[in-house]
Amino acid sequence: MFSRLDNSTLSELKGIVGSAGWSDDSEVIAPHISEWRGLFSGSTPIMLMPDTTGEVAAILRCCNERGIGIVPQGGNTGLAGGAIPHSKPDAPEILLSASRLNRIRELDAENFTLTAEAGCVLATLQQAAAAADRLFPLSLAAEGSCQIGGNISTNAGGTNVMRYGNVRESVLGLEVVLPNGRIVDGLRGLRKDNTGYDLKQLFIGAEGTLGFITAAVCKLFPLPRSSATALLAVDEPRAAVDLFTRAQLSLGDELIAFEIFPRLALDMVLAHIDGCRDPFDKAWDWYLLIEIAGVRDQADTDQNLTGFLDASLAAGVVRDGVIAQSGTQRADLWRLRHSISEAQRHAGASIKNDISVPVARVAQFIDEAASYAAQRVTGVRPVAFGHLGDGNIHFNLSQPEAMPSQEFLDLWDEITAAIHTIAVQLGGSFSAEHGIGALKTGELVRLRSEVELDLMRAIKQAVDPRGIMNPGKVLER
Repeated sequence: MFSRLDNSTLSELKGIVGSAGWSDDSEVIAPHISEWRGLFSGSTPIMLMPDTTGEVAAILRCCNERGIGIVPQGGNTGLAGGAIPHSKPDAPEILLSASRLNRIRELDAENFTLTAEAGCVLATLQQAAAAADRLFPLSLAAEGSCQIGGNISTNAGGTNVMRYGNVRESVLGLEVVLPNGRIVDGLRGLRKDNTGYDLKQLFIGAEGTLGFITAAVCKLFPLPRSSATALLAVDEPRAAVDLFTRAQLSLGDELIAFEIFPRLALDMVLAHIDGCRDPFDKAWDWYLLIEIAGVRDQADTDQNLTGFLDASLAAGVVRDGVIAQSGTQRADLWRLRHSISEAQRHAGASIKNDISVPVARVAQFIDEAASYAAQRVTGVRPVAFGHLGDGNIHFNLSQPEAMPSQEFLDLWDEITAAIHTIAVQLGGSFSAEHGIGALKTGELVRLRSEVELDLMRAIKQAVDPRGIMNPGKVLER
């Protein structure tokens, strides 16, 4: 049972962070209490912005003693409502922002590690690594505003998972403040450390329900010396899966991205995103954006991709293709892919699904899910796109043009449940990289086994017995 937030507690919390570390201004707080799609909104009496790990510890200790809910927040770019406080006047939740924990503590080029605080923007870490001739491989559309603490808390994926894995694979150590204010100092840059349970894994993907991540040691990689990018046209998803197998055998470890999207997605981008253009003279049904990178000379990398494209065209798997001839052209191709979500928002209401299936079943999933959607809603516009190379498809449905938005959105629970069931029956997951948050707590109960749920609840009870950390997220109360 949570407590009211009295003036004495507010004064104590303000004193912990100082005058620059809090705000109760509704205009300042407003962008932080709504999810960008508008699906979730809430309220909070105060947003705290601690500057040190010690301040975070003092805040959590204070709130734990008084039974006050805490909602951790990074860049607020999530799509499952996991960083939005509830609106509960009788038990308000405090918003705890990582925005001022934004220092890079160390970049060890010889050890290929970077130690950064939770509030560091992802693009800043990418740039810092590149300046040291290293690569921080996490890359996603929100990289200019998302923060590494939130990326780790949601086990973010992005476009480079196929080669480098999810964030989980890139984290060597964490500094975490527990709900009772104790600090877990695990900032060790070791590749091997068999000293009992791997505790950092508890907090990666936990979405702030077990503690507040304040800093992390992340792996770096050699900076590629060359890269090549191409946009290819294929007739159907099954051809795309076939091409992916060919790409793995032909391009090997140089293959770092393999993205799929339909013509409908490209049409939406061209209609709603300024400065984008169709790279082809003819419209094709499906497109693949592939990228390779390695240590070889640029000429060799270009030849490698060109040879693969020529062979694929000759085999009839690829119908057409363009290879970027400059960094600007590469950016233009990636902009088409990264702009899909924004373009779809301008095209009307959408019901979004973040699923994964074994790569070999991607085409089957798209076919079955699209068939179901077309039967359930006449005129629905399926936009299936994403990371074919790791089996993660964002199966989004745009409203029929003649259907009122709210009437379409009222079908959200029914349609997503059916789509999730299709994915799980094909050996997949109903939440590939966006997390559970507040959006999918019911689906977690429906689709995960009782033993798995019991283990999750036991961990939550052991680490956060008062339930103050991100209440109602991931696990239902």
